[in-house]
Amino acid sequence: MEPTAPPESRHALGLGALRAPHVRMWVGLDEEGIVGTVALATLTDDHEELKSMRTEPRVRGRGVAGRMLAHALRDARERGVVRISLETGSMEFFAPARRFYARAGFVGCAPFGDYRDDPNSTFMTLALTPS
Repeated sequence: MEPTAPPESRHALGLGALRAPHVRMWVGLDEEGIVGTVALATLTDDHEELKSMRTEPRVRGRGVAGRMLAHALRDARERGVVRISLETGSMEFFAPARRFYARAGFVGCAPFGDYRDDPNSTFMTLALTPS
């Protein structure tokens, strides 16, 4: 994320943080390797943050991101989570991500958790319906 935002506006989790007990991570694979990742980090008992949503460029446009997101949301619903929130960039580079999340039902929201207002960030949230 270094080329997309100044250091104070980078919120991606490093490998160590992705291994923390409050983080659940999934990796999508095909015969050539990793095609996507998604993680959920617990904020409260019923509110989690979507983290580390990535799709390998060679498979973009094939529905990988949608399947990864659907899997993470299904898992959250089954565990009784009622809200998923996320932070993504506000710059043009992140416009496809913002459109993707909006199509999935996420709407703009105020900063959540430990986040603060940041002109480089867009905050979005999704209320989950029980499964």
